[in-house]
Amino acid sequence: MHLSGIVVFPGTNCEFDVAESIDKAGGISQLIWHDTTDLSKFDSIVIAGGFAHGDYLRPGAIAKFSPVMSSIERFANDGGTVVGICNGFQVLTEVGLLPGALQKNDSLTFICKNVEIVVSSNFSPLTKNIEIGTELLIPINHFSGNFTVDSETLKVLEDSGRVVFRYKSNPNGSTASIAGISNETGNVVGLMPHPERASDILLGSEDGLRLLKNLILI
Repeated sequence: MHLSGIVVFPGTNCEFDVAESIDKAGGISQLIWHDTTDLSKFDSIVIAGGFAHGDYLRPGAIAKFSPVMSSIERFANDGGTVVGICNGFQVLTEVGLLPGALQKNDSLTFICKNVEIVVSSNFSPLTKNIEIGTELLIPINHFSGNFTVDSETLKVLEDSGRVVFRYKSNPNGSTASIAGISNETGNVVGLMPHPERASDILLGSEDGLRLLKNLILI
């Protein structure tokens, strides 16, 4: 049975939603505090959304110094699957496991709404069994979700199929409407939309559950 470790920083607020959704998808979840250093028993690691360390300095900038992040870097470099959702995506860029940065939305307002995203690549643990071009309805919930990257790195991401998700209608000014990317080996992925909040039709969509079911099939 697939065991996912869900990282909890001070200020994280989506860990229980992620745990419930992973369990619903057929996996097993376990919350892990940010001082954890042994990740050997986990099949995947998820960095949940929220406001790690209050997002002081900038989102994810302090979280990168937590003991667990060195362990996550080793886990990822050894081929382990790592997923960062929203604030988790920000943390992954701060620690250098993913390129680019997440800056303030171009509207300079907090955005919380359902958006349509398009699967742009199968090169990730979340999309490997989903057809490219598939549209998914998944909520966003962020103030700093504007993905920015230099033109040279953008070309690398585009040419190597590492742009995993795009917004159908760009809500925050992200470069090339990017909603999620993967690393060069495809085992680390970050996305701003919250799949755990789209895991029950009573909440408006089960599309996020499709992504999490892929995760536990690793």
